[in-house]
Amino acid sequence: MPRPEPARVERVAVLGAGTIGASWTAQFLARGLSVAVYDPAPDGETRVRQFVEAAWPPLERLGLAANADPTRVSFHDDPAAAVKGAALVQENAPENLDIKRALFARIDAALAPETVVASSTSGLMPSELQAGRRGPERYLVGHPFNPPHLIPLVEVVGGRATDPAVVDWTADFYAALGKRPIRIRREVPGHVANRMQVALYREAIHLVLEDVASIADVDAAIAYGPGLRWALMGPHRAHHLAGGRGGLRHLLEHIGPGIERWWNDLGRPDLTPAAIDRLVEAFGQAEARPIRQLEAERDALLVALLESLQNTRRGLAERSDEGAR
Repeated sequence: MPRPEPARVERVAVLGAGTIGASWTAQFLARGLSVAVYDPAPDGETRVRQFVEAAWPPLERLGLAANADPTRVSFHDDPAAAVKGAALVQENAPENLDIKRALFARIDAALAPETVVASSTSGLMPSELQAGRRGPERYLVGHPFNPPHLIPLVEVVGGRATDPAVVDWTADFYAALGKRPIRIRREVPGHVANRMQVALYREAIHLVLEDVASIADVDAAIAYGPGLRWALMGPHRAHHLAGGRGGLRHLLEHIGPGIERWWNDLGRPDLTPAAIDRLVEAFGQAEARPIRQLEAERDALLVALLESLQNTRRGLAERSDEGAR
């Protein structure tokens, strides 16, 4: 049977319904899909239903849940039962290669030939995940950013055995959900976004451990500075604009030597137990609110930011169209 058109997929499966899996479930339901969920935790169904209920109003506010039914979800004790009839399986097991491989072994025989299996792994290599699988060409990485039902980015990464057509189909499937997929041409540990994210975090840790600034001020340096630009554009465009009329070439040719000196001075902290204790203690002193409260604040601000960006970009596009007439 041929693989369905990405925009016409009707049924997907979610394996592992922790924070990421529950968020994916809300995303899939909001786009009108039927979702079969497998999670070994005894409270898995309750947690997923509560998550979807809480996520639904923000999804509706963003226009991402039009005419959808949040009850089109089923729960299964056996992952093989969950994947039957699914066009795509989104796997969200713990970040452990052996655990993921063991889960894949349980579904091999139940997968239809055309079913795609995408792992939400934040750093494992797809070639390692697909090794030994029946139909390894169907396996790849579809890595979201937390929370997946709000943040558009999905990194699509094929392994050595992945069919390029599967990569294209999966990217088109995520795009049909309203996501912003990026195709990663060569698999590397951590993919792309996480590598950039942890590069920044390494220096943030170094600055705190070296007492250059407090943990609150290091965080503020991003949230009230470059982080505002990064909500609008990536680092290359941001630096292109920083170069003035000469653009990126001017910036790199004239400020490049200074940038290289900064690179050479960046820290390489070791996450020893003592360093971890110090960071956790410093963060606790700066932020005492519980995680649930911080998550709620993050999501509320994300929704407001996404809504503002949607409206502004729509207005800019309309003005551009009028100017072209």
